[in-house]
Amino acid sequence: MTLTPSPPQTAQDLLATLSAEGVEFLRLQFTDILGTTKNVEVPRSQFEKALRGDVTFDGSAVEGFTRVEESDMLLSPDLSTFLIYPPFSPEDALGGRIARLICDVTLPDGAPFEGDPRFVLRRQVERARTLGFEMFVGTEPEFFLFERTAAGVGSTVTHDRAGYFDLAPIDKGERIRREITQKLVQMGFEIEAAHHEVAPGQHEIDFRYAPALETADRIATFKFVVKRVALEHGLLASFLPKPIAGVNGSGMHCHLSLFREGHNAFADPAGEHGLSATARHFIAGVLEHAGGMTAITNPLVNSYKRLVPGYEAPVNVAWSTSNRTALIRIPAKRGNSTRAEVRMPDPSCNPYLALAAMLAAGLDGIAQELEPPPAIARNIFRMTVREKRHHRIRELPADLREAVDELEKDPVVAGALGDHVMEHFVAAKRAEWREYSTTVHPWELERALDLI
Repeated sequence: MTLTPSPPQTAQDLLATLSAEGVEFLRLQFTDILGTTKNVEVPRSQFEKALRGDVTFDGSAVEGFTRVEESDMLLSPDLSTFLIYPPFSPEDALGGRIARLICDVTLPDGAPFEGDPRFVLRRQVERARTLGFEMFVGTEPEFFLFERTAAGVGSTVTHDRAGYFDLAPIDKGERIRREITQKLVQMGFEIEAAHHEVAPGQHEIDFRYAPALETADRIATFKFVVKRVALEHGLLASFLPKPIAGVNGSGMHCHLSLFREGHNAFADPAGEHGLSATARHFIAGVLEHAGGMTAITNPLVNSYKRLVPGYEAPVNVAWSTSNRTALIRIPAKRGNSTRAEVRMPDPSCNPYLALAAMLAAGLDGIAQELEPPPAIARNIFRMTVREKRHHRIRELPADLREAVDELEKDPVVAGALGDHVMEHFVAAKRAEWREYSTTVHPWELERALDLI
């Protein structure tokens, strides 16, 4: 098995690598504000132009970018993101090798485009760096595998009836998970685990933690690979948070830690729960801004059908060292493995914006030296309203409209996103809510059509 070569250091190095590896096409990839991955593919004859950052595109045609009168934009490749895709089908192997570079979006004068989600995250990463910190992130993205109809259209018929950690033959996704893992490893991912999740047809593949920007890039690549391998097997891979009622939805738990000078800044053997003051302040910041972040970490109408009691998804703003009903859990390992597991994000989010929002919230907690309320050991779902008030536990927004309201009231999260992203993101989410609210759903008709 040939691994993707180490990222070249210069454009000339990369050109030599592309030639030596027989790459025929180069994909220049970026992400719109809603998290949809976009790309333009150039042939070998255009490689030099692409690496100079001279490939333009129409920003007015991309969700949340620019108006038509100011539409020209450039793609500036980040050479550290270079990888070669393995063939996904026999036809792929015949058409020449394909490589990929993730790009930063710039204006014609070379200035960063403030509506580029990658720039939004870069800005927060740099802010953390000025404070002496680097955030590392590990994620646990979940997804469903569904059957396709005879016409090739996706359905919500699950590929199997297995449950948590089940094996074949009950788990029919075992071979597909293994193939996804193999493709990712060939692309340079370090996979830590792959298994069946709680709901029928639900799966999880975990890859090693990395710096925040690298992790966001990997999430975008991961989703593409999962969907492409599923397609080759005649299945639909979906990252929709709650595609089936009555079973667990799909989350994307994010394990966050700050490092300073090579050491985990969250670890302190002498601190309560083995946590440093930095960790406590960071946790308090995330809790303080949880409501404002939710529209970013859980951006769909459908996201809030996952955030309900009874299905292992958090609905309460609290933290714990063991309790999985809390929004933040502190896993048992300490030392350099000390981290805060934020459990509310789902895999439909834009990873760049979601990580930027969480980092900004945590840094605000550190700046203000906020202290979190006491950690909760009990099952929060079983607490009474009075008990929740006593423990200073509030609830996350109940729906997308409420979440957008909270976002607009939170200057820290809104400031992290910037004016451009805020304006376009809020407009898109308000439009989504209006469309949902005015749609007559089958549930309404089934419940009342012949009774009213």
